[in-house]
Amino acid sequence: MKYTTLPNTDLNVSEICLGSMTWGEQNTETEGHAQLDYAIDQGINFIDTAELYSTPARAETYGSTEKIIGTWLKKRGKRDDLVIASKIAGPAEMTKHIRTGGYAKAEIKDAIHKSLKRLQTDYLDLYQLHWPERNTNYFGKLDYAHDADEAWSDNFKEILESLNEFVKEGLIRHIGLSNETAYGLSRFLEESRSQGLPKMITMQNPYNLLNRKDEIGLTEIMLREEVGMLAYSPMGFGTLSGKHLDGIQENTRLSLFPQYDRYNNENSVAATHEYKEIAERHGLSLAQLSLAFVTSRPFMTATIIGASKMDQLKENIASINVELSEEILEEINKVHTAIPNPAP
Repeated sequence: MKYTTLPNTDLNVSEICLGSMTWGEQNTETEGHAQLDYAIDQGINFIDTAELYSTPARAETYGSTEKIIGTWLKKRGKRDDLVIASKIAGPAEMTKHIRTGGYAKAEIKDAIHKSLKRLQTDYLDLYQLHWPERNTNYFGKLDYAHDADEAWSDNFKEILESLNEFVKEGLIRHIGLSNETAYGLSRFLEESRSQGLPKMITMQNPYNLLNRKDEIGLTEIMLREEVGMLAYSPMGFGTLSGKHLDGIQENTRLSLFPQYDRYNNENSVAATHEYKEIAERHGLSLAQLSLAFVTSRPFMTATIIGASKMDQLKENIASINVELSEEILEEINKVHTAIPNPAP
């Protein structure tokens, strides 16, 4: 395994982070524990979860993933050698079963305490806002459509003040963002700097060969301000394994949850064929190429992998040992220039 430092901290984290959102839906508790055991044996020490999980979001499975991690932690009897990240769910139609008060202080307090109880731990190393409260272009949107009548008002300072109290209490150690934009990150950094409040140290956004939209502005801010990227969906819901090129395979996320079709449009399929040819020319699997590309980016802190099957998990973790040559990177960029961001 390879390691790096979580930005602005003294925490060493594996460059592969174990994602968990299938546990409690596609995976049982026993399977989740087996994935955790294998990942830790391979040197992974970074685990990401969320109160929302498992996915898709349903009242019946709310918090199920954190509970699975919690029973594993209790059984393991050891916590301090791990870096555990979780998230508070943002306000949205799909999360009304969780809470409706957005990121008000009382809601953050409620979310943190419930996550800690489910995880059976006293603290979280990284606590993230799952997505913005305001209207913006996340979840598959490339272009921002302004809504002059939205009810949201600027509350970046208030959110940081609330989070700061829980940092001081020792319930959370560091804070980060998820599904955020350049505007949102900049505003949080501005308030942090001017008010002496905790800094958002990471950004957990989708990033893969089919979605490099954050390179248009956001990654410059992250590099200059020392904010680390935690890339989720590095395999594009499995599309970048190549398994769906001849049609959606049965018993996969895309077959079970067809609403997750973000990476299955015509341009994405065309680009995936091109990337598969590059991988084959250089003796790699498409999964190896896809994950090694994400891990290689200069703004990347960790690549979040998730797998419903153990053989997938093993291949994904092993990708940390794949290094892409300049020739391969040039070939990848030629495809990206021809078919840019087909699945933002």
